[in-house]
Amino acid sequence: MNRDIALFLRLFRRAAPRAFWSGLLLSALTIVAGTALLGLSGWFITAAGIAGAVAATALAFDVFRPGAGVRMLAITRTGARYAERLVTHDATLSVIADLRVRMFRALARPGQGQALDKRPGRLLFRLTGDLDALDGLYLRLAVPLAALLLLSLGLGIALTLVVGWPGLLLGLVPAGLGASLLWSLGRASRGPGGRRAAALESLRLRLLDRLAGRVDWRMTGREQAMDGLTLAAERRLAEADDQLNRLEVKSGLVQGLAAVLLPAAGLLVAAFLVEAGRLGAAGAALVLLTLLGALEPLAALRRGAADLGRMARAARRVATGLGSTSGSPPCPATPPAGSALCLDRVRHIQPDAQAPLFDGLSLYVPIGQHVAITGDSGAGKSTLLALLTGEAAPLSGQVAALPAALLAQDTTLFRDSIAANLRLADPFASVERLWQVLADAGLERVVREMPAGLETLLGESGHGLSAGQRRRLTLARFLLQNKPLWLLDEVTEGVDASVAGTILTNIKANGRDRTILLVTHLRREAALADRLIRLQGGRVVMDEARGTPAFDTALQALRQD
Repeated sequence: MNRDIALFLRLFRRAAPRAFWSGLLLSALTIVAGTALLGLSGWFITAAGIAGAVAATALAFDVFRPGAGVRMLAITRTGARYAERLVTHDATLSVIADLRVRMFRALARPGQGQALDKRPGRLLFRLTGDLDALDGLYLRLAVPLAALLLLSLGLGIALTLVVGWPGLLLGLVPAGLGASLLWSLGRASRGPGGRRAAALESLRLRLLDRLAGRVDWRMTGREQAMDGLTLAAERRLAEADDQLNRLEVKSGLVQGLAAVLLPAAGLLVAAFLVEAGRLGAAGAALVLLTLLGALEPLAALRRGAADLGRMARAARRVATGLGSTSGSPPCPATPPAGSALCLDRVRHIQPDAQAPLFDGLSLYVPIGQHVAITGDSGAGKSTLLALLTGEAAPLSGQVAALPAALLAQDTTLFRDSIAANLRLADPFASVERLWQVLADAGLERVVREMPAGLETLLGESGHGLSAGQRRRLTLARFLLQNKPLWLLDEVTEGVDASVAGTILTNIKANGRDRTILLVTHLRREAALADRLIRLQGGRVVMDEARGTPAFDTALQALRQD
């Protein structure tokens, strides 16, 4: 069995040990009770029919104990089936829910921001499609396989007591058939199953890209190219489905053949024993019908084996995602007393870069100071913020900073109420606190004029608000974090001058008691600072305080709007 699949079965066992083993035992009890019910019913009907042929034997035949046994097995089967469904599905859903949280935390760890931005659909698929596929590991593989093995063992012992050593061979046939079916079908389906999962993921992503960028594709004349990519993914999905369907049909034929041959073999053995006088007709019916019921778990196991390729791919991807959390960049250390942030001889290299961007960078900002970082594109401004937030890690040197809140130029709002969007920063914020930050961001009057107020529902990406209102709502959420260090990344880029003025005024008013590090190339933003630092090629080439001629010269050199 695939190593990742075995790993996740162990995870199921550790996460819910009682439910794991209870589910296996209840499943086996259900199958055993059902098979015994079929065999006992066949024996009872046959024996009663034979006894009823003669008046003397009919009066002497005991119908109460076999009838009670039939009722007991029927009740046991029904109750065990209900309990097995309840226990196994509850355990599976609980473990998958826990895995979903762990996977989300793994994808949201520091260092994953760029990957999430570049491939949001693929990473989101791990939270949905991959984790949904893992429920089959327990429900469609472990449970029916355990039930088949226990049933086969019990059946072999029972038939041995009835017909001798041939019964042991007949009883072990279902276990051997299940194991061979799992091995052969699982091996044959892994390739097309994995290709089907990959094609389905690709098709979903292509459709999303096609719909989200329909205007851009039309304007650039690439509609047909995108349609071709989507149809190609659909063809790959259809080919994989066709291969899996062929395997399903072949395995179904094997199961059907086994369902004929095994009872036939049991019938031959029973007929031989009846002729030899060692077994009655009722006993022969018991053997025949018991063997018919012994193959019931094969159907569920066959469906699980046919889906093994998808489950193996999902297990491998999820294990990779969870296992990579140990290599996440560390959070910045606590800075020395009196400082808000401190970089000491930091060396950092960008992914796929040949040379380090920072090679010995040192920077000290005391508590309460407002600093603007300027520089050309590629100078290292955004990378500096990534180091301070823990999104990136230095190769050497030390990065230390107070708890920080980041306000970027992008507005990230969700399809939810205004209150819910704000409470992403503080889930326990009171209504009064929400109104306060809205007022600080200059948005209180707008929200109060809305019929639903804080409960006003926004569309996707904040649809329903103007661009300036979305920026102000993002600012309000930023203010709600109440962190001592504010990191601002070109927060008014592309914003109307009046809206930008309101945002900067509110930042200045609310940031008096906080340390501010502002990355910018705009004069209006840098004017908030008490200190100007210019980066060039990953090095500090200018560091001037307000009130010096160099500060004023550098400020005037920045872009006005």
